[in-house]
Amino acid sequence: MSLMKTLARVAGGVILAKGLSSVMKNNQQGRTSTRSRRSGGGLLDQLTRGSQGSSSGGIGDLLGGLLGGQSGGSGTGRRYGGPNSTGASGGLGGILDQLTNSGRSAGGGGILDQVSGGSRSTRAGQGGGLGDLLGGMLGGAAAGGLASRGAQEQNDASFGELLNDSLSNGGEPEVAPTAEQNAVAGLMLRAMIQAAKADGKIDDAEKDRLLGELGDLDEEERQFIREQMAAPVDAQALARDVPKGLEPQVYLMSIMAIDFDSQEEAQYLHQLAQALGLQPQTINQIHDEVGVQNLYS
Repeated sequence: MSLMKTLARVAGGVILAKGLSSVMKNNQQGRTSTRSRRSGGGLLDQLTRGSQGSSSGGIGDLLGGLLGGQSGGSGTGRRYGGPNSTGASGGLGGILDQLTNSGRSAGGGGILDQVSGGSRSTRAGQGGGLGDLLGGMLGGAAAGGLASRGAQEQNDASFGELLNDSLSNGGEPEVAPTAEQNAVAGLMLRAMIQAAKADGKIDDAEKDRLLGELGDLDEEERQFIREQMAAPVDAQALARDVPKGLEPQVYLMSIMAIDFDSQEEAQYLHQLAQALGLQPQTINQIHDEVGVQNLYS
């Protein structure tokens, strides 16, 4: 299994275990406090509306369809756009690619050129330090192992297109990711699991539920997830491993794993935003995309 598929599985599992349950509870009780989800837009708002209006299909279908930006008749997204694509449109992958494209437009390069649409990856060992970069993003995991698993040398797919495909079909993306794209997926996994633990309330039942969502992971992949769940919550340590240009994407994946009902979560997000060097306006824009209350007034 590639880390891209694992990320899609964890994204669904974490959102079910932490975020979606809170969104549904807030909606059912009609809460309007400052800690409740904002209404009027965002992925979580779409997910709530979709669950209310659906009379068939499971919650997994809703997660895949809304977070994955189903291509086809709905017009909410497309699978792959080819070498000249600007990336995914719709779903979680669409927001990630939009953030990546904004970073490139602002003069970013390097890792952004490895994960955005139409990019060409660099072979490990060329250009110097790629193995160290991938290992750092994975939090010390062997870069030649997990990052290279299920990977190909290069492709014309953006990170968001690959993630949307995996979210939509519940399996591997049609196009195999590169090692760099897998390493980014591993970094996003770290971010989500760190955020899910921010309130100090991820218990054994939640861990079991999360691991149960992962399906056919092998022992090395499961061990990577266990290590991330056992690691202390440390926003600064996570931020140190984020390559320049991926800061907004890492923050986005972090808020997807938080249910916004504790001061500890708000403090963690503030610490992460500061450690990543993100401005309050940027943070609030990301919150608007997801459909949760702004962190800053």
